Amino acid sequence: MTILTGLLIPILLVSGLVASAVRGGPGFQIGAPAFEVTRVDEAHFTDLPGDVQFVLIVGNDARPGDRTSRGDALHLVGVNPSSGRATILNFPRDLWVPIPGRGTDKVNAAFEAGGPLLQARTIGQLVGVNVGYVISTGFDGFQAMVDELGGMDVDVPMAMADRNSGAFFNPGVTHMDGGAALAMARNRNLAGGDFTRSENQARLILAALAKLRGEGPTVARTISWLATLLRHSTLDGASYADLYRLGRLALSIDPAGIRSVTVPGSIGSAANQSVVFLGGGAAGLFADFRDDGVLQNS
Repeated sequence: MTILTGLLIPILLVSGLVASAVRGGPGFQIGAPAFEVTRVDEAHFTDLPGDVQFVLIVGNDARPGDRTSRGDALHLVGVNPSSGRATILNFPRDLWVPIPGRGTDKVNAAFEAGGPLLQARTIGQLVGVNVGYVISTGFDGFQAMVDELGGMDVDVPMAMADRNSGAFFNPGVTHMDGGAALAMARNRNLAGGDFTRSENQARLILAALAKLRGEGPTVARTISWLATLLRHSTLDGASYADLYRLGRLALSIDPAGIRSVTVPGSIGSAANQSVVFLGGGAAGLFADFRDDGVLQNS
């Protein structure tokens, strides 16, 4: 159980920070558990030493009454256990990309059209990797999870004062409960807009992982974490054996060995809407990432 919760608690609770009030979309039911772990059809997860694994984290944007939703926050995590390092690639939600079987659209439209599986295939095709698992979430239940775990310390990179999200923070390390973390994750009133917002969401993922590794999972604490997790999550094609493997993978990485990079892009227009086009350095970034899950170049 210690290994299982090592991955799922930080990823599940923090990916919840990027979502809105209620989940929706293909395969989802309004009012369903807050987190869902989906095993991608073509996943080939092995335990061989050095095998690089790719996991997609999706926070969707459903509002009360919605029957569908888009992938509002997208983070592809590459983990290289042999080197003890990992990379989080953060994708602007308006990135204009090919969606398998759907033509070209904003990258987050894949979730609305085909749920976690199509979102995984879209990101995987773009980067050139096989995404093994998708962890998707809406807002329901996440604040309680953060609070039950005692909150977390987050290094706020800049002053924030945004009435829409409720994010009011000074720069520096700040202890956040569920409400505060949600506010930071949803704040778009920043220089760089959604690019910066995506980077801040990745900061929250790293903060949660650092908290769990720093505390050290005692038997009592592990039981408490697992009970919290099970109250708020469900599985879609994934087994408890899958969760065990994912947990062991996560615990092999020190947060200090995780690099967070936002995919470069430029704002433009397509199909009468504002979109983000891939930047010139994206192809090299993806090539650097896909061979071993680690970015060697700056």
